[in-house]
Amino acid sequence: MRAPPAEGRGRRLGNIVGGSAGNMVEWYDWYVYSAFTLYFAPVFFPKGDATAQLLSAAAVFAVGFVMRPIGAWLMGIYADRKGRKAGLTLSVALMCGGSLLIAVTPGYASIGQWAPAILVLGRLMQGLSVGGEYGASATYLSEMAGAKHRGFYSSFQYVTLISGQLTALGVLIVLQARMSEAALEAWGWRIPFAIGGALAVVVFWIRRRLEETESFNNAKASDAPKSSGFSLFREHPREALLVMALTAGGTLAFYAYTTYMQKFLVNTSGFSRETAAQVTAAALFLFMLLQPLAGAISDRVGRRPLMIGFGIAGLILTYPIFRTLEGVDNPLVAFALVFGALLIVTGYTSINAVVKAELFPAHIRALGVALPYALANTIFGGTAEYVALWFKDRGIESAFYWYVTGMIGLSLIVYWRMRDTRQHSRILED
Repeated sequence: MRAPPAEGRGRRLGNIVGGSAGNMVEWYDWYVYSAFTLYFAPVFFPKGDATAQLLSAAAVFAVGFVMRPIGAWLMGIYADRKGRKAGLTLSVALMCGGSLLIAVTPGYASIGQWAPAILVLGRLMQGLSVGGEYGASATYLSEMAGAKHRGFYSSFQYVTLISGQLTALGVLIVLQARMSEAALEAWGWRIPFAIGGALAVVVFWIRRRLEETESFNNAKASDAPKSSGFSLFREHPREALLVMALTAGGTLAFYAYTTYMQKFLVNTSGFSRETAAQVTAAALFLFMLLQPLAGAISDRVGRRPLMIGFGIAGLILTYPIFRTLEGVDNPLVAFALVFGALLIVTGYTSINAVVKAELFPAHIRALGVALPYALANTIFGGTAEYVALWFKDRGIESAFYWYVTGMIGLSLIVYWRMRDTRQHSRILED
């Protein structure tokens, strides 16, 4: 018997909330590495000055991104063939293992080169997990949402992504208040990784209870071809390349304004680690609240105007924001500038998941969303910190500001030329 409308809406909302909660824990585990780099970098990379240690840790951060396309490929296919729910469950299990491995790995002083090697292994497991998580969660939320509110509900992917990052910063702030710097550097940085592993176990149980989407069930019952990397680029080359192109500037800007910004405030602006964490956390909290609002706006005016707005503002203001932050010594001014940068990138973050999902048919949607995104994310997002620190190490830090500006400009050309996916959504065909 068909469920009454109110009951159906309630179940849909419950599944969206359940899927979003799991996404938050996944991204918490991913961002804890970046939030606590300032503390554990000397443990695994004891040689060199502070910038050299951060550069080594940033290289491992980038290595984690190498696995994201592999995770996107393998688990994108898995989610297309076995179900979105199955893909989400597998990804959180991998994240749990990676977080716990980092939490218990001894430092360089105890086991020498094995310490950074095991750190890399844990990060590779996390990269494999997140590579599959993005496509499965973006597809699940976009398919589970109704047509009239798809932008609004799918925006919760970045609400939970940001809340995961915010939770990581919150744990950092609490530990900074409760523990001495010496204790944090010696062993306190392990606590957040252990928390992430434990939360992932809870999420694994939650995700096993989610319902499958109607789009997947319909595709499974049809005679649609099986999802594969070959069929993606053979049958949907334009859409795959479009995902890579529209992602490049957006993902670079996001990582520059978020994960790298905390280090920039310490290493360049000269703020204390505690102040930098507080400024970043406050800006991220307001940024998180903006995502559903922007998603709802896209349901009325379309996705394309928001992305064009991000492209134009990012092109004009990225360099001035970073340049001004170099000499800022007032935390309130720093907060205003960081939030301004995040306000700009909201035009991309709030709707990028649904835009990608709306480009592909159901039988290959998870892979189509995940793999091209992961490739662009690895090339541009995963290397953002390393490139920024590399420029700084060579005394030309402002070159990074121009690099981010240029990539936003290239993506703006794509936003300007593409069709609005709200009006031409492939999800409506399911």
